[in-house]
Order: sequence, then C-alpha cells, then structure tokens
Amino acid sequence: MSRASGVCPGPLPKHLFPAVQALGLSAAQLQEANDFICGTMTVEGAPYLKEEHYAVFDCANRCGTKGTRFIKAQGHILMMAAVQPFISGAISKTINLPHETTPEEVASCYALSWQLGLKACSLYRDGSKLSQPLTSKTTATAPATDTAREPEQQELLYSSEQVLKAAQAILAESPNDSFRQQLSHMVERRKLPDKRNGFTQKAKIDGHTVYIRTGEYADGSLGEVFIDMYKEGASFRSILNCFAISVSLGLQYGVPLEEFVNRFTFTRFEPAGRVEHPNIKQATSVFDYLFRLLGYEYLNRADLVHVPDAPQNASVAPDPAPAPQTEDPKAPPAPKAKILTEVAFSNTALQEQTQQVLASMMGDAPICTTCGHLTIRSGTCYKCLNCGNSLGCS
Repeated sequence: MSRASGVCPGPLPKHLFPAVQALGLSAAQLQEANDFICGTMTVEGAPYLKEEHYAVFDCANRCGTKGTRFIKAQGHILMMAAVQPFISGAISKTINLPHETTPEEVASCYALSWQLGLKACSLYRDGSKLSQPLTSKTTATAPATDTAREPEQQELLYSSEQVLKAAQAILAESPNDSFRQQLSHMVERRKLPDKRNGFTQKAKIDGHTVYIRTGEYADGSLGEVFIDMYKEGASFRSILNCFAISVSLGLQYGVPLEEFVNRFTFTRFEPAGRVEHPNIKQATSVFDYLFRLLGYEYLNRADLVHVPDAPQNASVAPDPAPAPQTEDPKAPPAPKAKILTEVAFSNTALQEQTQQVLASMMGDAPICTTCGHLTIRSGTCYKCLNCGNSLGCS
C-alpha cells in the first residue's frame, strides 16, 4: 500500500492511521465501498426478496441511510390496544415517530390512544434530543462532492462564548487532568511588537531609587514590565529581573493583570516605607509599590493609591446647592414609631455593610504594635479597632 499511495511506512503501524483516506478515494467512492462491504443496514433492495415480504422486516425507525419503510405510529397504538384488555396496568411501550412528524400528527396519536382505551401513551420523535441511543443519521462529515467549500463560506457551528462555556463545564466535571493539560497546550503566547509603547516611572522607596518600565500592546494593554534597582547588589537585582520576566510571560500567556495585583499588593519585605511618588506615598515592599502602580495606571484602581489624580472636569464650577426646604406647618408630623423604624433599619444596613467591608480587609492585616490585637486595613494603611492605634496614614 505504501508504494501505491506514496505513504511512508512509518505511520502505517499506528492504529489511528486513516488508511482508506490515504488511498485518495472521494467521499462518494468511500460510501459506495462501505455499502458493498458492510451493507446498507436495510433489506430493501436485497436480492431474492420480494417487495410484498418487506413488511415482515419493518422496524420502528427507518433502517440505515437508504431505508424508507418503518412501522407507522398507528401500528404501535393498535398493537398496544390489542394487549391492553388483558393486563391491569399500563404498557411500557414507546411510540416512535420520524423526525418530520408534525404537532397535528402527535395530537392524533394521543387522540387515537384515548379512543382505544389505553392507560398510557408515550411518544418519542427521532432527533428531538441532542443525543439518543439509536440514530439513523450518517456520521460522515465530508461532503458528497469532491469540491470543498471556501473557508469564508463555511459557517461557524459554535460561537466563542459557547466554546468557552463548554470548556469550563468539562474542566469542572473532568475527574482527571488530561483535558486540562491538553487545553493548556492550546494557549499560545501573544508576543509584543518589536517597537512598543509604555512608560518609565522613577520613584524612591525609603530612600532606595527604583525604575519601573512597561511595554504595551497596540491596544494599550500591558504586556511586560521591568524593575531596575541598580544599587541593591547583583543578587537582589537578578531576583527582581527574574520576577519581572515571569510576570511578563504570564501577561503574554493571558493571565489577567487583576490576578497579579490582588496577589502581590501589601506583600512585606525591605525596602519598605515612604515613597516619593505623586500618587503612592507609602509601600510595604517593592512588589507592593509595583502592583499599586500598575493597578492604578492600567486598571484605574484608585483604591490602591493615596493621592488620586484630580478629575479632568475639576475646574467646572459645581452646581449651586439647592435651597433648604422648610417644613410645611400645615403638614401633619411624621409618626414617631415610623421615624424610629427607619433609623433602626438604616443602622442595621450600615452595620451589615461595615461587616462586609471589614471582612474583605482582614487578609494581610498585621498585629497592632500597641495592644496586640489584629488590625484592619484602613485605606492603604492599617488601624486597630481595639485601641485606635494607626500603623501608617493617620
């Protein structure tokens, strides 16, 4: 075969090698060969079989892709009606209907079942579900003709959102990591252009000068970051460079910047302290400063900086304050019970909101230096609710 078809002997031993397709046969020729070797899955057209004998071999559905005969729905119902008088319960028998059955035909089946006194009637229309145990449809995906359609004429079967949801569902239900590993191999690195935009930011953290350089894609999104602290020694500088490279590779492989910002803000190690920056005035580490800066510049996270930039329309004069409304002396006073209810409801809602905010601030809180209780984040610093001590801003 390898000499006749030009296929090298290497792929032949593989069990998934498409040997029939390697012969160069068209889809019509393959179908003809399949019908001759494997049969057509129907007795219609079989030699030495008379047409008046076909009814003996009829099934609930059409047989194969070339069969046209099948037992009509009335045949199922009449057979069930013949058996019903001899049993006390209902009959567990499904009435099979072809795919092109109309709603009127379905209604007539139920009406005939009622007229004949059946205790139950179960119908199933072929192809009404996404998957079914038996089907008479062909699984061939190749067109019958040899002329392939142009790529722009081929219709997309699924949208990108549907594919993403299906992949997420499979990942959630998959018992092993094989699909996850195959999916990760499909992710490709989105490289930056050779000439790219970005910015360079100089700052000082506790007197140590640090330069942050960024690289952007054409759409303005962040694609790489560099950290330079040339006076800190070769080891520390190399660690910062390796960390910046790993973050850049993560961004280029699709890791959201939000993940990096949420993970590395408020990390603690030296140098730390006061920062000479127009927006960020204090940082707990170089990484804390870096991702505060990136979150503010690329994600508009004003909650990570101490002095946000003034809005562009700050010069516009504010609207004059409305005149205070005087109470109408003729209006009846509000009931005292109603006022107390509204105040209590407002206090309860305020307490619930406060608890939610405090719960989100406890992740990296240090111990209070005065009383030893756990502090909470207050803005970009920390505050002790037990003694009132502040560890930074105020």
